[in-house]
Amino acid sequence: MLIAGFPAGAFQTNCYVVAPAAGEECVIVDPGQDAVEGVEELLREHRLKPVAVMLTHGHLDHVWSVAPVCGARDVPAWIHPEDRHLLSDPAAGLSPGSASMFGGLTFTEPDDVRELSDGATLELAGLELVVDHTPGHTRGSVSFRLPADDVMFAGDLLFAGSIGRTDLPGGDYPTILRSLAAKCLPLPDDTVVLPGHGPQTTIGRERATNPYLKEAAPHAGPTRGI
Repeated sequence: MLIAGFPAGAFQTNCYVVAPAAGEECVIVDPGQDAVEGVEELLREHRLKPVAVMLTHGHLDHVWSVAPVCGARDVPAWIHPEDRHLLSDPAAGLSPGSASMFGGLTFTEPDDVRELSDGATLELAGLELVVDHTPGHTRGSVSFRLPADDVMFAGDLLFAGSIGRTDLPGGDYPTILRSLAAKCLPLPDDTVVLPGHGPQTTIGRERATNPYLKEAAPHAGPTRGI
């Protein structure tokens, strides 16, 4: 398994490329602000051929470069339908003050957009990706899991020691707690969490130390695989 990434742009959003091995097909996760050059560098370094761009949600710092990345390689973008509108109108996901900062910029959907659904298993680039709908940060937030490797691309659902903010349009704190309870707490402790910002962590570490997962625990019900 090859997973390589870098923090993109002023928002330091983690962008990842994922492949079975060097020299294979790959998927790209969350190409954020000014991510094109970094993505191309990783593709050259590891001799990868992208087949899709996977978006954990529609916030500007995660989708900024999706249209040019998809266009350069003629690949589709995958996003949950609840966040699809943010591809062409990212200001709709920002606070009024933040939205005004990007008023002069124009964003468009890639030519090929495909919609994600909860529980779907996608076979792309020789990978088996399970889609979990995890609303709360946005209505259409998702995480992607590689069950065979115990890896989770969490987007802005779960960070090391924290969780995604819920004060922007589409955010809701009780909803993100339910997502954490339903989609994170049942996972094995050794599941590696690759978040949208900051360092990687594990479910076990967050279960033991993250106050938000502790708050979510009463909503979880019986757990499995721990």
